Formats: sequence, structure tokens, C-alpha cells
Amino acid sequence: MGLWAAVKAERLGISTLLVDAGPLGQGASGGLLGALMPHTPDKWNDKKQFQFDALLSLEDEIIELEAETGLVCGYRRSGRLIPLPKPHLRKIALGHSADAEACWRRGDRRFHWHVLDRPPQNGWPDAAFAAAGLVHDTFAARVSPRSLVSALVTFLRSASNVRIVEGLEAEAIDPAASRIIFHGGGVVTFGHCIVSAGHRSFPLLQGISPPLKHPIGQPVKGQAALLKADIDPALPVIFLNGLYVVAHEGGHVAVGSTSEDVFDDPSSTDAQLEDVISRARALVPALAQAPVVERWAGLRPKAIDRDPMVGAHPEHTRVIALTGGFKVSFGIAHRLADAALNAVNGREPRLPASFTLANHLVVASR
Repeated sequence: MGLWAAVKAERLGISTLLVDAGPLGQGASGGLLGALMPHTPDKWNDKKQFQFDALLSLEDEIIELEAETGLVCGYRRSGRLIPLPKPHLRKIALGHSADAEACWRRGDRRFHWHVLDRPPQNGWPDAAFAAAGLVHDTFAARVSPRSLVSALVTFLRSASNVRIVEGLEAEAIDPAASRIIFHGGGVVTFGHCIVSAGHRSFPLLQGISPPLKHPIGQPVKGQAALLKADIDPALPVIFLNGLYVVAHEGGHVAVGSTSEDVFDDPSSTDAQLEDVISRARALVPALAQAPVVERWAGLRPKAIDRDPMVGAHPEHTRVIALTGGFKVSFGIAHRLADAALNAVNGREPRLPASFTLANHLVVASR
């Protein structure tokens, strides 16, 4: 999210200092999975509309970024398959099909939530997991997280309005003096400060807020793996009971992920990932003997009510949050960055109310 905000600031001609505690883009966004999954199309609301618009516009954003940098981001609107192991799930899915026809549309573009009797390609997934059929969602997509991050970083390293400082971690915000205090004693003053430090954003923002009953957010550990297999990269993402199987270019398939509120080591992998890999091998027989080429773990920012946390602090309006979101933010980060920069420029952020920092502070105070 912070990288997108800096890219958008460069395009707007805003002088920007981009400070990262480590190398740019090496946090949770440097993972493996890259699944860009829409919410189900039923019970439509402003959150689902925001996500739909963002996921749709990401396609053009990536085309523009690739043209500017000469890099490829590994984006494909591949769709998604959701096996239906039980009959009652098929009935629910058929209802969602009509919802998608009504809601997943923009101009002459239409996206569907078809209910199929069997997998469109043998073994992707194993038909034994789809006793009642499966959903084929044509709106979902995938991207190579590292390739996208690399393109954003490449753009920023040649930007004229953005100065980059790596390896400098913020310790506290002093809103009265409009300054950031860094570990080691360094200080930077600001006109506006966008706080987009992943899960490390939460204590920074909580530190300038009134006493709250609950933390406004927490880190959640995720683990994923990359397998080497001769799989068509055009195949849809498979999703079943929290398990994702994502075909990428280069004969790679990403599988994941875990969601761990309690953990000892944020960067180590363990038996929970091995279970994910085993489940993926059972779901897709072609992965049964596929070697694991990388295991990955990282921390994602989960706000108190799971939604993104964006917008001006209600008591310190020059401090702007851009974090949270947990699982959905990667695919909508460009639009969240637009909202944060609207706050910088004194415009309406144009966000669902539940996405705002003010809302999260209210929830944490209860």
C-alpha cells in the first residue's frame, strides 16, 4: 500500500519521502500466493462494490505500470474454481450465480459465477472434492506478488518527486510537532504523514490516539509454499476451505496459506505449512510429486474488524492511515492509496465507512 501511495504521489507531483524499516517491499507483500479473490456477489454492499471496482481497475493499473517500467507483473484474470463437496452448497452457489449476473458488471463487461458439474480440466481439482459440482468464477485473478512489488520499486527508484530511505524504522509519531521519531534518534518533519508500515502501523497510530480498550490491530502470520510443476499458467485459482492453489508462469504453483494469531517466530515455517502442502497435493494430483522450491512465512496487518484501515486520524488530520485489510488489501491497495492521497489533498477519501481509521478507533474503544 505504501509503494502504491508513493507511485500515485509521484504522478501527482507531490514531494515525498518514502521510509522503510527494511528493503522496500520485503514484508508481507513479498510473498508467493498472489490470489486476487472477490467477495461473493450476494448481499451486495459498499464494501463489495469498492472491492469490485478496485479489482477491475487493477488490470489497467498494471498495464500502465508495465509500460512505464518494462517489467512484467505476472497478472492474469484466470478465474477461480471452488469445489462443492456437499449438495446444499450447490444450492447456495446457484443463488450466487444470479447475484453475479446483477452485480459483477461494468459497461459491456460481465463476469460470472457459473456452477459446473465437473472440473473443466481433469484433475484441476480432483473430482473427488467436487461431489456436488464446483463454482467457476470468471472475475478472480492472480498476480506475481514479487514481480508487482519489483515493478513498483523500479518505478519509484527513477521517480523525480520521491526520495527513498531504507533501513530506518519509525518509533513514534509526534503530531503536535509534525515529526516522526526514528529508532536511533533521527527525526523527520512532515506536512502530511501516511502511515503504511503493515502491522507496525498499529502501535504508531495507537500511540497518538486516546486510551482504547483494545488494540486497533495485530499481526497475523501466514505461511505459503512454491512448488515446481508442469502446470498451465492459464488455469483458474482453486480455493477450498481456506486453501489456495495458484498456477503461475514458469512452471510454478503457489499454495497457501495459514492464518496464525499466535506464533513464536514470524519468519519460520513449520508443520502447519506442511499440512497445507499435503492438502494441496491431495486436491491436485499433478502436484503429488512436485518438489517444493520455496517455503515462505510473513506477517500481515489485521485491523480490529479485519477491514482496511485508511484515512485521516480524527484528532490529528495530517496523520493518515494506510494499512490493515489482512487478506484483501493486496488487490485493492492502489485504490486505498488514492483514498489516502485524497486525504492529503483535502478531498473526500471515498471509502466505505468501515474502512476508515475513525471507525476502527470507535470499535477499539468499545
